[in-house]
Amino acid sequence: MTAAPEVSFKADFQDAEVCPSPNFGERAAGKSVDTIILHYTGMEMAEKAQAWLCNPQSQVSSHYLVHEDGRIVQMVPEDKRAWHAGRSFWRGETDINSRSIGIEIANPGHAYDYPEFSDKQIRSVIELCRKCVAKWAIPADRVLGHSDVAPGRKVDPGEKFPWSSLFDAGVGHWVDPSQAVGGRFLQAGDRGQPVEALQAMLSLYGYNAEVTGEFDDDLRAVVVAFQQHFRPSKVDGVADAATIETLYRLTSALPSMAK
Repeated sequence: MTAAPEVSFKADFQDAEVCPSPNFGERAAGKSVDTIILHYTGMEMAEKAQAWLCNPQSQVSSHYLVHEDGRIVQMVPEDKRAWHAGRSFWRGETDINSRSIGIEIANPGHAYDYPEFSDKQIRSVIELCRKCVAKWAIPADRVLGHSDVAPGRKVDPGEKFPWSSLFDAGVGHWVDPSQAVGGRFLQAGDRGQPVEALQAMLSLYGYNAEVTGEFDDDLRAVVVAFQQHFRPSKVDGVADAATIETLYRLTSALPSMAK
Protein backbone atom coordinates (compact mmCIF):
# COMPACT_ATOMS: atom_id res chain seq x y z
CA MET A 1 0.00 0.00 0.00
CA THR A 2 1.31 3.47 -0.85
CA ALA A 3 2.01 5.54 2.23
CA ALA A 4 -0.07 8.66 2.76
CA PRO A 5 1.80 11.87 1.95
CA GLU A 6 3.29 13.84 4.82
CA VAL A 7 1.15 16.87 5.55
CA SER A 8 1.99 19.87 7.67
CA PHE A 9 0.56 23.36 7.85
CA LYS A 10 0.00 26.29 10.16
CA ALA A 11 -3.49 26.61 11.60
CA ASP A 12 -5.76 29.15 9.89
CA PHE A 13 -7.59 29.66 13.20
CA GLN A 14 -5.17 30.82 15.87
CA ASP A 15 -6.72 28.84 18.73
CA ALA A 16 -6.88 25.56 16.82
CA GLU A 17 -4.71 22.53 17.38
CA VAL A 18 -3.38 20.96 14.18
CA CYS A 19 -3.88 17.27 13.39
CA PRO A 20 -3.19 16.97 9.65
CA SER A 21 -5.33 14.71 7.49
CA PRO A 22 -4.05 13.45 4.14
CA ASN A 23 -7.61 13.37 2.82
CA PHE A 24 -7.89 16.52 0.73
CA GLY A 25 -7.28 17.93 -2.71
CA GLU A 26 -7.33 21.15 -4.64
CA ARG A 27 -10.55 23.11 -5.02
CA ALA A 28 -11.98 22.95 -8.53
CA ALA A 29 -10.81 25.70 -10.87
CA GLY A 30 -12.84 28.85 -10.50
CA LYS A 31 -14.41 27.80 -7.18
CA SER A 32 -13.90 29.88 -4.07
CA VAL A 33 -15.24 29.44 -0.55
CA ASP A 34 -18.75 30.81 -0.06
CA THR A 35 -20.37 28.17 2.17
CA ILE A 36 -19.98 26.58 5.59
CA ILE A 37 -21.30 23.05 6.11
CA LEU A 38 -21.86 21.91 9.70
CA HIS A 39 -21.85 18.21 10.57
CA TYR A 40 -21.93 16.00 13.61
CA THR A 41 -19.42 13.18 13.83
CA GLY A 42 -21.97 10.41 14.45
CA MET A 43 -19.45 8.30 16.40
CA GLU A 44 -19.53 7.35 20.08
CA MET A 45 -16.07 8.75 20.87
CA ALA A 46 -14.77 12.08 19.56
CA GLU A 47 -11.15 10.93 19.55
CA LYS A 48 -12.07 7.99 17.33
CA ALA A 49 -13.89 10.36 15.00
CA GLN A 50 -10.80 12.56 14.81
CA ALA A 51 -8.61 9.55 14.05
CA TRP A 52 -11.02 8.41 11.33
CA LEU A 53 -11.01 11.85 9.69
CA CYS A 54 -7.21 11.64 9.55
CA ASN A 55 -7.04 8.03 8.36
CA PRO A 56 -6.18 7.75 4.64
CA GLN A 57 -8.34 4.63 4.38
CA SER A 58 -11.47 6.54 5.41
CA GLN A 59 -11.42 8.84 2.37
CA VAL A 60 -13.23 11.48 4.46
CA SER A 61 -12.09 14.62 6.23
CA SER A 62 -13.17 18.07 7.30
CA HIS A 63 -11.37 21.31 7.82
CA TYR A 64 -12.22 21.45 11.52
CA LEU A 65 -13.47 19.31 14.38
CA VAL A 66 -14.97 20.92 17.49
CA HIS A 67 -14.79 18.69 20.57
CA GLU A 68 -17.34 18.58 23.40
CA ASP A 69 -15.03 20.64 25.64
CA GLY A 70 -14.75 23.36 22.99
CA ARG A 71 -11.33 22.40 21.66
CA ILE A 72 -10.92 23.14 17.97
CA VAL A 73 -8.76 20.86 15.82
CA GLN A 74 -7.87 21.75 12.23
CA MET A 75 -7.20 18.85 9.89
CA VAL A 76 -7.20 20.43 6.42
CA PRO A 77 -6.05 23.94 5.40
CA GLU A 78 -8.97 26.19 4.52
CA ASP A 79 -7.71 26.81 1.00
CA LYS A 80 -7.83 23.08 0.23
CA ARG A 81 -10.82 20.88 -0.65
CA ALA A 82 -11.74 18.64 2.28
CA TRP A 83 -13.89 15.56 1.68
CA HIS A 84 -16.87 16.12 3.94
CA ALA A 85 -20.08 16.84 2.00
CA GLY A 86 -20.12 13.90 -0.41
CA ARG A 87 -22.97 13.69 -2.91
CA SER A 88 -24.72 17.00 -2.36
CA PHE A 89 -26.59 19.94 -3.90
CA TRP A 90 -27.27 23.58 -3.13
CA ARG A 91 -28.61 26.16 -5.59
CA GLY A 92 -27.54 24.18 -8.61
CA GLU A 93 -24.05 23.38 -7.32
CA THR A 94 -23.14 19.71 -6.85
CA ASP A 95 -19.45 20.04 -5.92
CA ILE A 96 -20.13 21.52 -2.50
CA ASN A 97 -16.69 20.45 -1.26
CA SER A 98 -14.99 22.82 -3.70
CA ARG A 99 -16.73 25.87 -2.28
CA SER A 100 -17.17 25.11 1.41
CA ILE A 101 -15.51 24.92 4.80
CA GLY A 102 -16.49 21.69 6.56
CA ILE A 103 -16.86 21.76 10.34
CA GLU A 104 -17.45 18.51 12.23
CA ILE A 105 -18.97 18.82 15.70
CA ALA A 106 -18.34 15.95 18.11
CA ASN A 107 -21.71 14.35 18.86
CA PRO A 108 -22.68 10.65 18.66
CA GLY A 109 -25.82 11.57 16.76
CA HIS A 110 -29.16 9.88 16.27
CA ALA A 111 -27.71 6.36 16.32
CA TYR A 112 -26.45 6.86 19.89
CA ASP A 113 -29.28 8.64 21.73
CA TYR A 114 -28.32 12.03 20.22
CA PRO A 115 -27.23 14.09 23.27
CA GLU A 116 -27.43 17.86 23.47
CA PHE A 117 -24.50 19.88 22.18
CA SER A 118 -22.45 21.41 25.01
CA ASP A 119 -22.40 25.15 25.66
CA LYS A 120 -18.59 25.27 25.35
CA GLN A 121 -18.83 23.46 22.05
CA ILE A 122 -21.40 25.84 20.61
CA ARG A 123 -19.41 28.88 21.74
CA SER A 124 -16.40 27.50 19.86
CA VAL A 125 -18.52 26.73 16.78
CA ILE A 126 -19.82 30.30 16.80
CA GLU A 127 -16.32 31.76 17.17
CA LEU A 128 -14.98 29.57 14.37
CA CYS A 129 -17.90 30.33 12.05
CA ARG A 130 -17.63 34.05 12.65
CA LYS A 131 -13.97 33.94 11.72
CA CYS A 132 -14.68 31.95 8.53
CA VAL A 133 -17.60 34.19 7.56
CA ALA A 134 -15.43 37.29 7.90
CA LYS A 135 -12.42 35.83 6.10
CA TRP A 136 -14.32 34.38 3.13
CA ALA A 137 -17.30 36.81 3.00
CA ILE A 138 -19.76 33.94 3.40
CA PRO A 139 -23.42 35.02 3.08
CA ALA A 140 -25.68 34.31 6.05
CA ASP A 141 -27.91 31.99 4.02
CA ARG A 142 -24.96 29.78 3.08
CA VAL A 143 -24.26 28.56 6.61
CA LEU A 144 -25.88 25.14 6.27
CA GLY A 145 -26.19 21.69 7.74
CA HIS A 146 -25.09 18.51 6.01
CA SER A 147 -28.76 17.50 5.86
CA ASP A 148 -29.60 20.67 3.93
CA VAL A 149 -27.27 19.73 1.07
CA ALA A 150 -27.88 15.97 1.25
CA PRO A 151 -31.50 15.45 2.39
CA GLY A 152 -32.50 11.84 2.91
CA ARG A 153 -28.88 10.74 2.88
CA LYS A 154 -27.75 12.76 5.90
CA VAL A 155 -29.53 14.03 9.02
CA ASP A 156 -26.76 15.96 10.75
CA PRO A 157 -26.27 18.14 12.67
CA GLY A 158 -29.93 17.46 13.45
CA GLU A 159 -32.86 19.10 15.17
CA LYS A 160 -31.02 19.61 18.49
CA PHE A 161 -28.41 21.86 16.92
CA PRO A 162 -29.07 25.43 18.14
CA TRP A 163 -29.21 27.36 14.87
CA SER A 164 -31.03 30.22 16.60
CA SER A 165 -28.06 30.69 18.98
CA LEU A 166 -25.74 31.02 16.01
CA PHE A 167 -28.06 33.56 14.43
CA ASP A 168 -28.21 35.58 17.65
CA ALA A 169 -24.40 35.71 17.51
CA GLY A 170 -24.45 36.94 13.91
CA VAL A 171 -23.99 33.61 12.12
CA GLY A 172 -26.43 32.12 9.63
CA HIS A 173 -29.93 32.84 8.37
CA TRP A 174 -32.96 32.37 10.59
CA VAL A 175 -36.48 33.50 11.32
CA ASP A 176 -38.50 32.54 14.37
CA PRO A 177 -40.47 29.42 13.39
CA SER A 178 -44.15 30.00 12.77
CA GLN A 179 -46.58 28.77 15.40
CA ALA A 180 -49.45 28.48 12.94
CA VAL A 181 -51.83 25.59 13.47
CA GLY A 182 -54.61 24.12 11.37
CA GLY A 183 -55.17 24.98 7.74
CA ARG A 184 -53.96 23.15 4.66
CA PHE A 185 -51.07 20.71 4.95
CA LEU A 186 -49.22 18.68 2.33
CA GLN A 187 -47.86 15.19 2.75
CA ALA A 188 -46.61 12.14 0.88
CA GLY A 189 -48.97 11.17 -1.94
CA ASP A 190 -50.39 14.64 -2.52
CA ARG A 191 -50.06 16.25 -5.91
CA GLY A 192 -51.08 19.40 -7.74
CA GLN A 193 -50.42 23.14 -7.73
CA PRO A 194 -49.96 23.52 -3.93
CA VAL A 195 -47.20 20.90 -4.07
CA GLU A 196 -45.62 22.75 -6.99
CA ALA A 197 -45.65 25.96 -4.95
CA LEU A 198 -43.96 24.19 -2.03
CA GLN A 199 -41.30 22.74 -4.30
CA ALA A 200 -40.71 26.12 -5.92
CA MET A 201 -40.15 27.83 -2.56
CA LEU A 202 -37.78 25.09 -1.37
CA SER A 203 -35.89 25.31 -4.64
CA LEU A 204 -35.72 29.10 -4.40
CA TYR A 205 -34.17 28.81 -0.98
CA GLY A 206 -31.56 26.38 -2.33
CA TYR A 207 -32.80 22.85 -1.72
CA ASN A 208 -32.79 20.15 -4.37
CA ALA A 209 -36.54 20.16 -4.94
CA GLU A 210 -37.57 19.59 -8.55
CA VAL A 211 -40.95 21.15 -9.36
CA THR A 212 -43.00 18.11 -10.35
CA GLY A 213 -46.26 18.66 -8.48
CA GLU A 214 -45.86 15.27 -6.75
CA PHE A 215 -45.16 14.88 -3.02
CA ASP A 216 -42.87 11.87 -3.33
CA ASP A 217 -40.18 10.40 -1.07
CA ASP A 218 -37.58 12.87 -2.33
CA LEU A 219 -39.74 15.85 -1.42
CA ARG A 220 -40.50 14.37 1.99
CA ALA A 221 -36.75 14.07 2.64
CA VAL A 222 -36.28 17.74 1.73
CA VAL A 223 -39.13 18.78 4.05
CA VAL A 224 -37.54 16.77 6.88
CA ALA A 225 -34.20 18.50 6.26
CA PHE A 226 -35.89 21.90 6.24
CA GLN A 227 -37.70 21.15 9.50
CA GLN A 228 -34.53 19.89 11.20
CA HIS A 229 -32.88 23.23 10.47
CA PHE A 230 -35.68 25.78 10.60
CA ARG A 231 -38.67 24.23 12.44
CA PRO A 232 -37.06 21.68 14.79
CA SER A 233 -39.94 21.36 17.24
CA LYS A 234 -41.69 18.85 14.94
CA VAL A 235 -39.78 16.89 12.32
CA ASP A 236 -42.22 14.64 10.50
CA GLY A 237 -41.90 15.40 6.78
CA VAL A 238 -45.39 16.89 6.63
CA ALA A 239 -45.56 20.42 5.24
CA ASP A 240 -48.04 21.81 7.72
CA ALA A 241 -49.07 25.46 8.02
CA ALA A 242 -46.16 26.30 10.36
CA THR A 243 -43.60 24.72 8.04
CA ILE A 244 -44.95 26.49 4.96
CA GLU A 245 -45.19 29.88 6.69
CA THR A 246 -41.66 29.55 8.08
CA LEU A 247 -40.38 28.70 4.60
CA TYR A 248 -42.20 31.69 3.13
CA ARG A 249 -40.68 34.04 5.72
CA LEU A 250 -37.20 32.68 5.02
CA THR A 251 -37.45 33.01 1.24
CA SER A 252 -38.87 36.53 1.63
CA ALA A 253 -35.87 37.43 3.82
CA LEU A 254 -33.24 36.19 1.37
CA PRO A 255 -30.79 38.96 0.47
CA SER A 256 -31.57 38.42 -3.22
CA MET A 257 -35.26 39.03 -2.49
CA ALA A 258 -34.76 42.17 -0.43
CA LYS A 259 -35.53 45.39 -2.28
